[in-house]
Amino acid sequence: MALKATIFKAELTVSDTDRGYYATHALTIARHPSETDERMMVRLLAFALHASDTLQFTKGLSTEDEPDLWQKSLTDEIELWIDVGLPDEKHLRKACGRARQVVVYAYGGSKASLWWERVADALGRFDNLSIFTLPRETSVALAALTQRGMTIACMITDGSAWLSDATENILVEPAASMTAHVRGQ
Repeated sequence: MALKATIFKAELTVSDTDRGYYATHALTIARHPSETDERMMVRLLAFALHASDTLQFTKGLSTEDEPDLWQKSLTDEIELWIDVGLPDEKHLRKACGRARQVVVYAYGGSKASLWWERVADALGRFDNLSIFTLPRETSVALAALTQRGMTIACMITDGSAWLSDATENILVEPAASMTAHVRGQ
């Protein structure tokens, strides 16, 4: 019998002074049986960093042709494709062809550095791709926030984010390995 996803509820309040975006989102996050708390919380962070009324979690790990999050236009065009982890080069090439903007949040310490060294040359030609790396201690700290019912506040200013729950405050400073020159802007 196949294992089912574990459901997490999160009330996420985003105060993004960089974009002038302020909202509270009631999120339901399905964690795939093979997904770790660390990965799930990096997905939640990615949502916070790009929060909008149209950004949504996808089927994720169980579907190869979808990102972890996406934002679509009213005509069903993919405006924003967000992956977390260390996606393979072929997957990202496909994503860059399908979406206006593609963002990757890589994590995993030295594994993320090795991954970037391996794919940097091949992905450098995509002008709609941004790669950000999270320090290992950041993704581990995010994992420690995991609860089945979470209330998290995210304050974003000058490219940095503070994620807080009732007891912890975590500074998140994604390091840009590659930034996009988004088409149509």
